[in-house]
Amino acid sequence: MDTKACYRKLNNYKYQLREPFQYQTEITGYDADHSYITLDKNGLLKIKENYAWDGASGPTWDTRNSMRASLVHDAFYQLLRLELVPQSEIVPADKLFQKMLVKDGMSKLRAWIWYRGLRLANGVAAKPGTQEDPKIICAP
Repeated sequence: MDTKACYRKLNNYKYQLREPFQYQTEITGYDADHSYITLDKNGLLKIKENYAWDGASGPTWDTRNSMRASLVHDAFYQLLRLELVPQSEIVPADKLFQKMLVKDGMSKLRAWIWYRGLRLANGVAAKPGTQEDPKIICAP
């Protein structure tokens, strides 16, 4: 039996999670479930193996002390874009990013600069319709 091979071309992603990841957040009260991301009412964020993200954005660079924060932040912004979490959680997601950067060893000054960059962008990347989902392509 022959079946189609369906795939999607990935653009703009630099990293792919190789094992499941979870992080306890202070963003609570939501029950969000997506194919690669879940957020329970108690704030436990779970990201499944193979989730792809782009790391730090803007005029910056990825470092070991930014990887977990960028993973969690990208997952939150995806939940926000998909309207599984309300837009009122953009600032808390940005603050969580800053907190995680410092916790993982980034200097407070650099983490604050990155946070200010997010605030200057005003959550534009978290708005619905700002990122196109990759098209599914099927080969015979």
